[in-house]
Amino acid sequence: MLSYLSLLLAPAETTDYMIAGYIVIFAVMFLYLGSLALRRRSLERDIALLEELDEE
Repeated sequence: MLSYLSLLLAPAETTDYMIAGYIVIFAVMFLYLGSLALRRRSLERDIALLEELDEE
């Protein structure tokens, strides 16, 4: 009975959930940074095209 009671009062083991949370957070962050890099590259191409058209 005592071991069952101590099991109920023990803190929950949530390390796996914490690790999974960090993996999700960093994956979303890297996807967002990749999206920003692609947008920047597209913007630089658009600026170069506009400057080329302005010269003509």
